[in-house]
This record gives sequence, C-alpha cells and structure tokens, in this order.
Amino acid sequence: MRIISGEFKGRRITAPKKLPIRPTTDMAKESLFNILNNQYYFSDISVLDLFSGSGNISYEFASRGTEKITAVDQNFGCIRFINETAESFEMSIKTIKSDVFKFLEKSKTKATVIFADPPYDFTVEQFSKIPELIFKNDLLEPDGLLIVEHSKYTDISNSKNFNYSKGYGGNMFSFFKLPSNEEEE
Repeated sequence: MRIISGEFKGRRITAPKKLPIRPTTDMAKESLFNILNNQYYFSDISVLDLFSGSGNISYEFASRGTEKITAVDQNFGCIRFINETAESFEMSIKTIKSDVFKFLEKSKTKATVIFADPPYDFTVEQFSKIPELIFKNDLLEPDGLLIVEHSKYTDISNSKNFNYSKGYGGNMFSFFKLPSNEEEE
C-alpha cells in the first residue's frame, strides 16, 4: 500500500503478512479522498478510523494534514504496527485497542469523518449496527460523514441516515450523514 497524496505522497508502507487485514485498494482510496477533498479542509477535521487494520486510511488523512486522528482496532498487532508507522512518519495518530462495537457503546469522541472498514464477511445486521451506534451515541459532528466500506454484495442502504453509495471494483463505500434542518421539516 502507498500514501497517495500530501506530505508523504508516494511512500510505501508494508504491513507484516501475519496481520488480519484487507487494506483499501489504492484506486478506491484515491476516489474516496477525491470526494472528501471537495467537502473538507483536511487540517480542520477530526477523524475516527474504525477497524483500522494497517492504518492505511489514517496515514492518508495524516499525510494530508489532519492532526486529530483516532484509530480503533481490536488486534494488538495492528495497533502496534500503526503506532510504529505513525512514530516513524511523525504522525499524530492516537490508537485504541478495543472491540469497535464496545468502543462505540462507550465513546464520547465526536469526529467530522468516521471511516469504518469492518470485515467483509460481517452480516448486514453487523454492518447496520455501526451507523446505529454512531448516531445513537451522537459521535458524528453536524457537518460530518460516516463512511462504511463493504463488499458490493452487501446492501446497507436501509440503515438510518444512509445518504448514498459509490462502488469501485468489488469495494463499496456507503455514506451516512445527519439530516440537515431543511430535510427534517
């Protein structure tokens, strides 16, 4: 995997083979960040990276100037790898070793962008529980986006606050946001 843009553009990151990860492809990641680039100044936002795995998405945000990044994963090896990589690049990424669902139940951390990349073999119910917990616990900033990465064979469009999906090869990104005041009336 490589960092696509920003201060560390072009830098390759090689995660240990033993980590249980499936990094977002460069093509999908580039497309996602093109969408985000049109909505946010990366230096002004906070990011919550759920099921962070190798930290691929966190590094991309950090390279583009985001300083408030929290990466959550339950695998100790993943957390250690993110900490080592972030330290070597001098990126300010806070890591939390936790089951994501337990973290979402207890967290009070709000973020502008929440990115979740759970295992593709999750059930629709497991995928849907992510936006459910985030909105129930008010973890998304008012102008924020929740992005859930999943397989093109998974449909979570019936989840609360679903906005739209975009597909890239076998990957899908589903976008969720809080309704604006006009939409609520």
